[in-house]
Amino acid sequence: MPPPPPAPEAEGVRIDAATVRRWCVAAVQALGAHRDEIDDLNVYPVPDGDTGTNMLLTLRAMTDALRRERPAALAAAAAVIARGALLGARGNSGVILSQFIRGMAEVLGALVDGQAVTDAPGLLAKSIRRGAERARAGVADPAEGTILTVADRAADAALATAQQVAQTMEGVAAVSTAAAQAAAEAVRRTPEQLKALRVAGVVDAGGRGLSIIFDALAAATGGTPAGGADWARRTPLEDEPDEWPHSSEDYEYEVVYLLETRRQDAERLTEQLRELGDSVVVATADDDSDAEARVLYKVHVHVNDIGAAIERGVEAGRLRDIEVTRFAGQPVRAPAGGSVGIVAIAPGDALREVFEAEGAVVVDSGSSRRPSTAEVLQAIERTGAPMVVVLPNDRDTSAVADAAAGEAREAGIEVAVVPTKSLVQGLAAIAVHEPERYFGDDVMAMADAAAGTRYAEVTVAVREALTMAGTCQPGDVLGLVEADVITIGPSILEVTMTLLDMLLATGGELVTLVIGRRAPDGLAEDLASDLSARHPEVEVAVLAGGHLDHPVLLGVE
Repeated sequence: MPPPPPAPEAEGVRIDAATVRRWCVAAVQALGAHRDEIDDLNVYPVPDGDTGTNMLLTLRAMTDALRRERPAALAAAAAVIARGALLGARGNSGVILSQFIRGMAEVLGALVDGQAVTDAPGLLAKSIRRGAERARAGVADPAEGTILTVADRAADAALATAQQVAQTMEGVAAVSTAAAQAAAEAVRRTPEQLKALRVAGVVDAGGRGLSIIFDALAAATGGTPAGGADWARRTPLEDEPDEWPHSSEDYEYEVVYLLETRRQDAERLTEQLRELGDSVVVATADDDSDAEARVLYKVHVHVNDIGAAIERGVEAGRLRDIEVTRFAGQPVRAPAGGSVGIVAIAPGDALREVFEAEGAVVVDSGSSRRPSTAEVLQAIERTGAPMVVVLPNDRDTSAVADAAAGEAREAGIEVAVVPTKSLVQGLAAIAVHEPERYFGDDVMAMADAAAGTRYAEVTVAVREALTMAGTCQPGDVLGLVEADVITIGPSILEVTMTLLDMLLATGGELVTLVIGRRAPDGLAEDLASDLSARHPEVEVAVLAGGHLDHPVLLGVE
């Protein structure tokens, strides 16, 4: 292992952007040297052997962000590491670590650029305490004997030491030394607090990783790392229990994604995910004190129902960068015939043919009817596959799809409902479906494609009503984006062109037009011609939907 960058003499140590950079580089080097050890310790909440790797990747993302942006001021450096850690966070441990970094950054970043640090030991101690608070607040069901406990004990020691030492640079070294020593002692005691660790004969992997990060902080600020021998697996102290705490072994997948939403929606999402699985962390590096502001969150959960976890995110806000990982040690259930079954809900003979051409079992829907739970369940069973993806393709059928999926799971069929709220999202999802791909990967790819497709629809008003775009009269043409009326116009062509301009304002490479039976003759040609002239960079795909309820459905990918 290459040695960490040398810390300056104690009298030269400062709490500034350079200190932050030294610490980040030292932490990456130290954690990299211990990654395999930490991975081997990883038994809680899921024995998937990746805690060291996930924490290291999170730190690398944070450090890479510092190298790219090269902030000169402490406040700017604090903001960079908070954002870099969140965006690069991997797994449960990485997301918790990102929240610890966020808390430290909030205290360090509160200084006005150029403001002197009059109490550097106190500043460092308060940042560690805020980091511990943020880490604990981000976990839905915190447990003792984990990384959270290690963070708390390090913060306690840092604050106690800061009150005892003089407001000097030597005091910074004393605070970082105290934090590192308290963290190491807390790691040693984790098996006393968590039965899963005693059973396996290990200390907590996340806590061990954080103690190494505290050692790096001590080294970067002139303090003394706690060090100590590597924590290899010990002889188990107890027999295997009947049930593991938090029962994460009952869950097959880890789902992680970025979500832009409001704080209250993030809080509601946390509760919804707790009902679906465990190890729930919903974290942000942004200021979420304004309840109405939309900020970026990192979401982490262990579940069996991938689609439900993603759908809850779609309902909460705008999500991206979906990652689904299947836990090691879970049995691989190969689909019958080597393929995954697909059920698509769609109206019209033409759309049925499109989905059937991709191998889907289609459930008919239309303006005059919606499929029942029994019909969707029968379609799931008709696939003959033990693993099935359901595409509801409409907001109003999502609940029915979820209910049918629940019934199918009771019968031993693994079902994921990809939250497609429009036919164009369903078309985008099935376009990336690969029957031979592993189920979790296939669901992730389909959900990602659906989430990346903006959709709109054109319809004709049948009665007078007050909408977001004003009052409409019978016969007016309405343009809807995600169920909200955005524009009202006299013709289907005009309203469709307005919607396309709105959707393409934020970019797009492919426009999909699904033309219904009530569209005027020549509409598809007129729209394609207009797009070719005004958006020549965009590819256009036109489908004759054959459905009655909407003259035009639009999608932009």
